[in-house]
Amino acid sequence: MYESFYGFKERPFALLPDPSFLYLSKGHRTALTLLRYSIANRAGFTVVSGEVGSGKTTLVNRLLDEMTTGVTVGLITFTTNSFGDMAEWIMMAYGLPYKGKSKVELYDEFVQFLISEYAAGRPVVLIVDEAQNLGVQGLEEVRMLSNVNAQKSYLLHTILVGQPELRDLLKKPELRQLTQRVSVAYHLRSLTREETEAYVRHRLQVAGGDPDLFLPEAIERVFESSGGVPRLINTLCDLALVYGFSEGKPRIDTAVMDAVQEDRGMMGLPGGLADDVVTLSARQGTS
Repeated sequence: MYESFYGFKERPFALLPDPSFLYLSKGHRTALTLLRYSIANRAGFTVVSGEVGSGKTTLVNRLLDEMTTGVTVGLITFTTNSFGDMAEWIMMAYGLPYKGKSKVELYDEFVQFLISEYAAGRPVVLIVDEAQNLGVQGLEEVRMLSNVNAQKSYLLHTILVGQPELRDLLKKPELRQLTQRVSVAYHLRSLTREETEAYVRHRLQVAGGDPDLFLPEAIERVFESSGGVPRLINTLCDLALVYGFSEGKPRIDTAVMDAVQEDRGMMGLPGGLADDVVTLSARQGTS
């Protein structure tokens, strides 16, 4: 809608976790470096946690883009409390047959798969997104399936990605055998004020637009409303571009951001102004 008006080749703030738009803040750069390190060294378990919308899945997608050859990757992105037998899901993640097989057969065939990949010089990596939903039982099943090693190397490297609840889950005594095998752990934090500005400018530029499209005061509002959470930043900035386009504004200023925040506040949505602030603003507008 607004792409041609602002000179974009694509939407700069789409909510899909597109690795081509990844902004490497200090935290995201560290997390990506640790993920690369853990894969290169065939670590047992790696844990990356962060708040909802902090950019975890985008990091995973960037990692997947980098692992084009020489690594066998299984990815599980859909998890719930009633997820079911982990062995079947893991076999499915690698395109291995799993229907009509007992747990013993699944375990044996998966071990044989790990051994054959190891012999071929292909590290096997399992990535589980939203891992906090697996609960104690699901995580313990993952540990059991990875309980195979050759000489000094684990045959399966597992990356668990999840919300802060994952950290709390891993503190449970029932999972102490798993946590003892965690070699790399990192928690992604929200962006700072300076990083938020750099993030907005980065995405505008990647999309082919003017990095100065948002005035500094408008970015300040974005940071205050989003708390530095990338997904919320995307939501607010995308809406601001729609509002700015509808009013024919060449720059996104505080008036545009105020309108976005007020409308979201009226609906009780994240990133909106509180009800009392919205009411006061509306009264001032009619006085």
